[in-house]
Order: sequence, then C-alpha cells, then structure tokens
Amino acid sequence: MANAVSNSQIRDISLAPQGKLKIDWVAAHMPLLNSVKDQFEKDKPFAGKKITICLHLEAKTAYLAKVVQAGGAEVAVVASNPLSTQDDVVAALVDGGIHAYAWYGATDEDYKRHIDLALDFGPDALIDDGGDLVSTLHGERPEQAEQIIGGCEETTTGILRLRSMEKEGRLKFPMMAVNDAYSKYLFDNRYGTGQSVWDGIMRTTNLVVAGKTVVVAGYGWCGKGVAMRAKGLGANVVVTEIDPIKAVEAVMDGFAVLPMIDAARVGDYFVTLTGNKDVITAEHFYVMKDGAILANAGHFDVEISKPDLHTMSKSVRKVRNNIEEFTFADGRKVYLLAEGRLVNLAAGDGHPAEVMDMTFALQALSLRHVIDNRAALEAKVYPVPDHLDRYVAGLRLKTWGIGIDELSDEQHKYLDSWAD
Repeated sequence: MANAVSNSQIRDISLAPQGKLKIDWVAAHMPLLNSVKDQFEKDKPFAGKKITICLHLEAKTAYLAKVVQAGGAEVAVVASNPLSTQDDVVAALVDGGIHAYAWYGATDEDYKRHIDLALDFGPDALIDDGGDLVSTLHGERPEQAEQIIGGCEETTTGILRLRSMEKEGRLKFPMMAVNDAYSKYLFDNRYGTGQSVWDGIMRTTNLVVAGKTVVVAGYGWCGKGVAMRAKGLGANVVVTEIDPIKAVEAVMDGFAVLPMIDAARVGDYFVTLTGNKDVITAEHFYVMKDGAILANAGHFDVEISKPDLHTMSKSVRKVRNNIEEFTFADGRKVYLLAEGRLVNLAAGDGHPAEVMDMTFALQALSLRHVIDNRAALEAKVYPVPDHLDRYVAGLRLKTWGIGIDELSDEQHKYLDSWAD
C-alpha cells in the first residue's frame, strides 16, 4: 500500500474510509462481478501483469479495478473525465494498493499529466473509455504501444476511434469492443443511460419534467433510453436524427422527429447523445426558448458548442452547482449543465450498480480473453466472443432466480438442417 500511496497523485488519502463505504455498497449490489472476483482469486489470470484502467472513477469502476487486482494484477487507474472523479473513492483504491492518478476538477494540464503517469506505470494491458489511453500510446508513445498485449474499450466513441485507427493500419494491438456486446449496449446504454441521465438532470435542476418538451439528439441505444425515461416522466419527446432508419424507429416508438433547428424552437430540455461535435450551435441558440436547459450525455464536451454560447452571451454566471446561466443580448437565458460534460456522471453517480454489474463483468472477462489468447489475436478491433456475452446474461438471470428453456437435440438438429 505504501508504494501505491507514494506513487499516486490524488486529492487526499484521508478520504479513504468514506470511499470504502461507497465501494462496499456497490459490491453488495454487483453479484456478477462478485462471481468473477471469486473466479479470479482462484485462477489468478493476471498474475505478473500490470493493468491500467481509464474510466470514470466512481464506486462501480473502483470495484472493477479491485476485481482485476484480485486476479493477480498490479493495477493503476486514471480518470476518463475530470468532473466524474470522486476523490474519496480514488483514495480508497490507493489505500487498497492500487495506483491512481486523478482528482475532481482536474485541469486540462492535470488530465494530460495523469494520462502520462498512468502509462509511465508500464501496463501490459488496459481498459479504456473513449480511447484516451490508446490514442496517447499511438500518437506519442509508439514504441510503448508495441509492447501492449491488448485491451478493452467501454464506449461507442472509443470504438469509433479504434476502428478509424484499424482502417488506417495504425492500430498496434488488439482491442475488444465491449460496448458492442449485447449484454452491454442493450442494458447499460439503454436502461443505465436512461435512468442516470435523468437522475443527474433532476438532482441538479430540481425542476419538473412532466409536461415539458424534451429534445433528444441521437436515437442510438443511449438516446432510446433517455427518450423512454423522459416519456415515463410525463414529457413530450422530440427526437433529432441524421439516420433515416433510426428516425423511422423513433416515429414508430411514438416520438416526434424534427430537424434540430425546428426542435430548438420548442424544447425545454435538450440532451445530446450523438458522439459528434457541434450538434447544438449558435443557429439553434438564437431560436431557443428563454430558460432552456442544455445537457450532454455523449462522451466529450463538444456536442453543445460552448464557444458559441460564450460568444453570444453578454453575461455568464454559475447559478447552482453544475449549472451555468448564459444570458443573451435580447435577455433570454439558457442553462448548461455540468459544463457540457457527461451529465449523468459529472452531475450524478452514473449508471445504477446492477446495470454496470453486467458491463464490468464483461470488461473483466474480455480482458482475460485478450491476455489468454494474445498469441492468436492480431492488431484489430474484436467483438466480445458470443459465449462470454451469453455467459454474462446467464449469470444475470441466475442472480434473479430466473430459468429459461433449452433446445432439445432434435430441435438443434431441426435448426441446423436445411432438409427438415
């Protein structure tokens, strides 16, 4: 532990006891990860390995780090977002022998230094969120990248970056696309994001949702979850999309679909979930209602144009924790939550523990798959093996006490034969 404390950069080690309570709470509600931890403690699949984990540093990700540590690894953690770091949780990890480089409210310079320190740790493999570790390795540390066994990626944004690198022939080690597994995006992205985004918005604003118009930008699995929960809260929901298939889906799910320029005129709440930049810009701010509330649930703080907001505003002030008020020349005001960063983590506690239990079980098992199969894997983006995906879903059902049917031999034969 002393080595972890001296080599870490954190806010305050004395916060560890309250952080440990948070980790104990989520561990009590993550039976899948508990099962994986028991397995790892017996098998020690990461013995002799160093693992760097870049994720939102709160209690659930902290427990994942402890599970990887239980597998025999020496572990370092670094934040994937400076506003989602919980200093007490990070202190608890360091107190438990995990190296950490993160604190809440880190500046851009702090953030970059922490990423560098997490790579100076010398990992053999990694878990990434948004591709910050991978892109730094490839852009600034190509020789170190050659030594990495492989890793796992948590997010849609990160996988887009990885696939771009693979397409250009630049990816130097295998990465598992954990976000694309059924047991991740069908539940984490939809139900986890749907609940946690509204947890963050309502906790931060203390305003009613029922009867308001909510504009959801992007109808992927995260957007579906946010729209579904907004409807459940009594909102009128408008979806904006660039994909005609997803737009049709939104209409048939019962939502209005409009271009953003038209949606901007009617929205009370705006939530962006596209993974792209400049989704809401000056042309939209010009026509928004007085009092519109802006929140982002995409990975980076570029979906809502903060430069445009500052350029247009005659005054900016913080009116509540995690709420900035922008006053335009005509007197209208709009409110940006959590500096345009992930509202569910920067202004909340992120996804529910039971949802992240599936995702992080997948992460841990996928990391083991990369290390166990390193000789057979090329420098590509790989899907999570189907048997791992189904294993995690089966564990989920088992913890609920739910059984399902199995095919008989004759049924298998029927499905496998064209003649029958």
